[in-house]
Amino acid sequence: MMISLALFRPDQAGNVGTLARTAACFGVPLHIIEPCGFPFSLAVLRRSAMDYLERAELHRHADWDAFVGQLPGRMILLTTQASAPLHAFPFAATDTLLLGQESAGVPEFVHARADARLHIPLRPPARSLNIAVAGGIALAQALHSTGQLR
Repeated sequence: MMISLALFRPDQAGNVGTLARTAACFGVPLHIIEPCGFPFSLAVLRRSAMDYLERAELHRHADWDAFVGQLPGRMILLTTQASAPLHAFPFAATDTLLLGQESAGVPEFVHARADARLHIPLRPPARSLNIAVAGGIALAQALHSTGQLR
C-alpha cells in the first residue's frame, strides 16, 4: 500500500487532469469522488494530463459513502481551516490525502470524518493555493516522510 490522493467533488477538469498527471508521475492512485462539477470524460482530462493519463491509476467513486467504504488507512484533509502544518505531520504509508472542491472546500461531515486536518503554511496575505499545486506539495511531503519518494 502507498499514499494516495483523493478529490472531493472537483469543479475544474483542468485540476483533475493535472493531479492525474502528478499521481502518474509519482506512481500513486487518484480517487475522484463524484459528482464532479463538469461532465467527466477522459477526453476532457487529457488536455491537462496529456499522455500521462494512460499511466494514471484513476478510481471513480459514485459518492462519498462509496469512497469512505474502501479507505485502507487514514484520511488526511488538506484545508485552509486546519491549525496543524503539513510539514510537521507523521504520515503513514496507507494515508489518503483529500482535497476539496475548488469553489467550496468540503462540507462539515467531511471535516468530521477526517483523521487529521492539515494546512500548507503560506505567507500573509495569501489565503490558499490552487488544489493541483497544493496536492502536489502535499503528495511530495507525504511520500518523502514515509520513504516512498524515489
